[in-house]
Amino acid sequence: MQKICLIRGAGDIATGTIQKLVHAGFKCVVTEVSNPSSIRRKVSLSEAIYDKKASVEDIEAILCENIDEIDKYLELYNPVVIVDPKLLILNKKRFDVVVDAILAKKNTGLKKEMADITIALGPGFEAGVDCDVVIETMRGHDLARIIEEGFAKKNTKIPGVIEGFSTERVIYSDFDGKFYSVKNISDVVKKGEIIAKVGNNDIRATLNGVIRGMIRDGFDVTKGLKIIDIDPRYEEVKNCFTISDKARAIGGAVLEAIMMLENRREKDAK
Repeated sequence: MQKICLIRGAGDIATGTIQKLVHAGFKCVVTEVSNPSSIRRKVSLSEAIYDKKASVEDIEAILCENIDEIDKYLELYNPVVIVDPKLLILNKKRFDVVVDAILAKKNTGLKKEMADITIALGPGFEAGVDCDVVIETMRGHDLARIIEEGFAKKNTKIPGVIEGFSTERVIYSDFDGKFYSVKNISDVVKKGEIIAKVGNNDIRATLNGVIRGMIRDGFDVTKGLKIIDIDPRYEEVKNCFTISDKARAIGGAVLEAIMMLENRREKDAK
């Protein structure tokens, strides 16, 4: 019988995990909030919440607007996305695997008993207590490491360094208001150039590079919200539309963790 996974979140990192699981033969149900704020929208299946469907590389997610119809949708589509931030679907359906991939940097409700296997991405979860395993999400030597005891590394709030740039790569809004894009994802921009507006306030590029991520046009932004991601590598234009190395590595670790835990339990049962 085909195993069914519940993935919480459909941003760019979660999408890397979803792709791996779909490729490996799992059925996937993905939960999201009603107004996702994904930045790397071209590689985030969360766009299905707005557009009813979303395609990233070779997979297409379809929005199911009624939890009671989820089984019917799963017969036709994979993955299926639903609006269910409180995981109410768990009251109706049992899953083989639950993956918390919202990257909230804290536990917002994951419990080990939610499924046969529970996995969390990033900091805020204790492996062996909140879930079976945690996957390291910080770039560096330990990226995608499977943690069976303890925690992932704490969030430094400092983006990874790319060609000497770190905090400059990510733009957070200094204002409340509606977001209006002037430039688009994959556009090449110059430092100081107006690339968006929040209300009547200009948002300018913080460095020369490629817009890799930008929040959805018309989004109601609050002060401090991440709204734009600029990559200083001009060759990254084509990579705006494909799953990143980081997302693929983390997705592979999730798949490995599922196989590892299943094999271990089968041996213990003999």
